[in-house]
Amino acid sequence: MDQTSCSMMGQVLTGGVLRDTGLFKSFFMGGFECATHRPHNQKRLDLIAATRHDIFIEKDYRRAREQGLLTMRDGIRWHLIEQQPGQYDFSSALPMVRAARENGLQVIWDLCHYGFPDDIDLFKPEFINRLASFARAFARVLADESDDIPFITPINEISFFAWASGYVGYIYPFEKERGLELKAQLVRAAIETIEALWEINPRTRIVHADPIIKVLFDPAKPQDRPEAEAYTRSQFDAWDMLGGRQHPQLGGRAEYLDIIGVNYYPHNQWIYRDLPFNPEFKLDRSDPAYYHFRYLLTDIYNRYRRPMFIAETGSDGDDRAPWLRYVGREVRAAMQTGVPLEGLCWYPLLNYPWWDDEHHLYCGLWDYADEQGEREIHQPLADELRRQRQLFARMNSQQEIIREREAAPIPIGQMENV
Repeated sequence: MDQTSCSMMGQVLTGGVLRDTGLFKSFFMGGFECATHRPHNQKRLDLIAATRHDIFIEKDYRRAREQGLLTMRDGIRWHLIEQQPGQYDFSSALPMVRAARENGLQVIWDLCHYGFPDDIDLFKPEFINRLASFARAFARVLADESDDIPFITPINEISFFAWASGYVGYIYPFEKERGLELKAQLVRAAIETIEALWEINPRTRIVHADPIIKVLFDPAKPQDRPEAEAYTRSQFDAWDMLGGRQHPQLGGRAEYLDIIGVNYYPHNQWIYRDLPFNPEFKLDRSDPAYYHFRYLLTDIYNRYRRPMFIAETGSDGDDRAPWLRYVGREVRAAMQTGVPLEGLCWYPLLNYPWWDDEHHLYCGLWDYADEQGEREIHQPLADELRRQRQLFARMNSQQEIIREREAAPIPIGQMENV
């Protein structure tokens, strides 16, 4: 394992000592829901506006900082910024960029979080060209505002996006049985976008966040095993395409697979039942067949050997704190066996109205804002976050002591005992 792959909690192992040179400003992170797509009612979502995150950006970032979250996932809204082709108005994004800078926060920016301008056909080359041009324009904005290294996610969850928009017709443009075609299209767009970003700032780091899943089959239905295993393998397609392992004609190369973000929720394991996903068949983590998160993380790291972090995890209702407790335990277990994870992001930080019917989804650390921008905190989750930070700090301290001892020279008088 090389030195740069041993980073944890914003630190990296050099000479047996953990030093503050990791990828991210903090190991624990927070994300803001920023989806902008059209669900079945065709009404465009803007969850940054729906949660009033745009109005109270300064307070939201300050609250996050007070909880020890110095690295954020957030997004800019392409449909607002490019309302006419090739004309960019970043007035909706600049307050976010500046609030992050003023609060000393590091942000991983989503460029396309399922939504795009209305005049673009998702399946046409125009989508690729327009996203790359949009990225180039935003890269210039970031360069003007800060000397910090940018962190960008070109397209959030390529695999889910392709499934939802191109395979099952769940979100706009509601296509079916075109999932693989759309996945390849999104990969091509991501590659062109990466090149556009690097053209403006070669230091830009690229994050590719996608769900990791496990689909099992009912032992009473062994005929389902091939389909279940194939569905599990499909989670690798986008990362493999970006890295040039699959469909090399798309132009994938190893350097495009820069940082892997894994998204994992309580519903990411299920029993195969003909349909690709049905919440009724979700596998509970108490089930003996449940494949624990530490092993999923190990599998992903062993496959790619790239910098990796938990880009999204969370639950809702009373399961929020227990879920963070479970994920924290699993992440520590994976790290202790050699998986060099860079961070853990609770997503989202704010409760929000659900995509399909706008019901109040209680999944965040904070609730809806009042007129003054104050938000009620979910104290059990805040307490568990504090506890997890302490547990990870203790693990870090213990490992640093061990590594310092291992790196220390052996006194000459003890050499014969070695």
